[in-house]
Amino acid sequence: MSVRRLILASASPRRQQLLAEAGYAFVVHPSEVDEQSVGAGLTAGELAERLAEMKADEVSRRFPDDVVLAADTVVAYLDRILGKPKDEKDAERMLRLLSGTAHSVITGVAVFCRMRGHFRHTRVLSAVHMRELTDREVEQYVKSRLWDGKAGGYGIQDPDPFVSRTSGSSSNIVGLPMEVVIEMLAEAGLVRS
Repeated sequence: MSVRRLILASASPRRQQLLAEAGYAFVVHPSEVDEQSVGAGLTAGELAERLAEMKADEVSRRFPDDVVLAADTVVAYLDRILGKPKDEKDAERMLRLLSGTAHSVITGVAVFCRMRGHFRHTRVLSAVHMRELTDREVEQYVKSRLWDGKAGGYGIQDPDPFVSRTSGSSSNIVGLPMEVVIEMLAEAGLVRS
């Protein structure tokens, strides 16, 4: 079996960093899937997994000989799905909602190699407990723009992400559950360099 390229269907610098740290060689070709077009009637887990599938499908059609890795992360508090904030006001709303709560971080992961008929997808859930935030902390964080492009409006890897405790995969909370990704890529015939 010939060695295939790994294509990451995401422009996320956090996902790129996790893959590189795990020892994978890859190229980046972000998906062009409209994330806003999906979601009606889906749970947070279903949404994350469906978006990952759609992204992998779209990119694997462009690169059918290669192994495509796609992911999508959503944050859920009770029955509310929190995606990426649209603007500062949305980021502030999310942070105030999550302040002092426990919430879920769910990442859908898909690995496709169209030429080989390899289509795998799953989802991984982690729990995050956030301490109570002061008005000043919320304002400073929103002004820092560290929330930009991050589901739930925060990143656990940021300097003081307000997280008091987590359970489950910590890399999942960053945006790519590496324990599962390594297994799925091995199934697709890719190993770390």
